[in-house]
Amino acid sequence: MKRQGTIILITVFLSAIIFSCTKTNFVDNASLKESINQSAMDLNNAVTAISATKAYSILTVNDGSVKSATGEDTPYRVYITLDSVKGIYNYHPVTRKNRWGISLLRYFTKTTDDSKMIVRMPLKKVEHPRSLRQYALSDSSLTNNFEIAVSDYHNNYNNYHDFDYLLASEISIDNTVAGQLNINYFKSPSLGITYASQYAFTDSYTADYKYQSGDTTVSSFAISKAGTILYEEKRLTIKNDTLWFGREHQYILTIGNVTITRKSGTRDVTVSVDGVEQPNAIVEIVDNDSDTEASVCKKRDVQITFEDGTVTTISALIGNSVENIKTLFDSLHEVYFAAYIVDWIAYDIYYQRNW
Repeated sequence: MKRQGTIILITVFLSAIIFSCTKTNFVDNASLKESINQSAMDLNNAVTAISATKAYSILTVNDGSVKSATGEDTPYRVYITLDSVKGIYNYHPVTRKNRWGISLLRYFTKTTDDSKMIVRMPLKKVEHPRSLRQYALSDSSLTNNFEIAVSDYHNNYNNYHDFDYLLASEISIDNTVAGQLNINYFKSPSLGITYASQYAFTDSYTADYKYQSGDTTVSSFAISKAGTILYEEKRLTIKNDTLWFGREHQYILTIGNVTITRKSGTRDVTVSVDGVEQPNAIVEIVDNDSDTEASVCKKRDVQITFEDGTVTTISALIGNSVENIKTLFDSLHEVYFAAYIVDWIAYDIYYQRNW
C-alpha cells in the first residue's frame, strides 16, 4: 500500500509538471496574430483609461499660448530654484506697485512657508491657460479646486542652446491626486542634449518621452502600465564610419510582446514575439509622406501579413487610439503644461519676491 501511495504521488506530481509546461508553452508559443491582437487590445484599453482621466485633459492642455521659451536666441536669462519660490500660494489677484511705482497685478498670494512650491488655483484657469494672465470680476466666484505641488524645480535658462531644467510635480483636483509630471532637460553646446519627460496617471499608467544625443542618438516615446511596455516607438542613430553617410538608423516599434524593427539601407523588416523572430511573417512599413520623424500616429503605418495569409495594419488595430497617442506624444515633447502653467507661476512668484 505504501508503494502504491508513493507511485500515485509521483504520478500526480509528474502530471502537474507536464500540465504546467504545456500551459506555459501554449502561452509562449502564441502565434504572431494572436499576440498582436491581444497587445493592441491591451493598448486600446490603456489609452481609453488614460484619456478618461482628469489629468489627461490638463497635462495635455494647449490653447495656443506663447511658450516661455521660443526656441530662438534671445538675451533673456533666468535662474530660478525651488528655494526661491517655495511656499504655499493661493490664486488671489491683487494690485501692487513695483519699485518704480508702476501698478502691477499679482495673481498669487503666499499663505504659509513650505519646503515645496504648492499652488492652489481654479481648475477653470488651468484648463484655459490664456485666462490665467487675465482677470475678470467674475473670477472672484471661482474656487481654488486645483493644486500643484512642486517638490523639485530648477530653471537655469541662458539661451536656447544652453540651459538646464528640472521639474518634479504632483497635481490634485478637488483634493484628490490626479497625476504627476516630471521633466529633466539639459542642453549644452559642448555636452549635447538629455531630455526626459513623464506623465504618471492613475491605475499605474505612465507615458514617457526621452531623447539622448551622442554617438548613438536615441529618441523614444512609450506608454506603460506598472513598468510593462504597452507601446513604444524608438529611433536610434548610430555612428558608423563604414557607412556612406557615417550613420546607421534603426526604427523599433513595440506593442506588447511584439517588436518590429527596420534598419537603414534595407527594406527588410523583422518581427518577433517575446524576442523570438517570426521568419514567415511579412511586414512592410509604409510612410505616407517623406518624414524622417514619421510615427504610427503621424504619417506612418505598418502592414503585417500573417502566416495564414491574412493582412492587417497597425492603424486598423489601434485606430481608436491613434489621436490620443499623438496628443500624448506632442504634449510630452513640447510640455505645454510646464511652459503655460508651472513656469509662468514660478516666474510670477519669483519676480514678485525680487521686485
